[in-house]
Amino acid sequence: MPLSLEDRTAITELLSTHGHLFDAGELDRLDELFTADVIYDISDFGQERPLAGIAEIREASLALGSANPVGHHVTNVVLAELDEGRVRALSKGIGINADGTSGSVTYEDTIVAGDGGWRISHRKVLARRVPLGGK
Repeated sequence: MPLSLEDRTAITELLSTHGHLFDAGELDRLDELFTADVIYDISDFGQERPLAGIAEIREASLALGSANPVGHHVTNVVLAELDEGRVRALSKGIGINADGTSGSVTYEDTIVAGDGGWRISHRKVLARRVPLGGK
């Protein structure tokens, strides 16, 4: 069965909520975004291994401290159903830093349906450093 309009809206709102929670420092609410066993891969930013679980994401965010962006903005959301209850989400992120500089990323997410609604079970964050898809 194709992904319903209601599911598409809920997933898009889930992706948008990421920026609101992180920017407000509401790291105690990450269970509203992620499954308990989420894999969060930020190896493109030099992290040796993917973060595993909500606690590691929270700890890494706190450790980054004032180097965290002050604004996370999600755009260009494209959803594709993988199978019943699993969706691939591809989106763009723009991060605004306290000094006014910005950066662009691509989020590659696997989102799953559960008792609490849709949650991100796997996220890979890819830095966009070169235009036109260059490496």
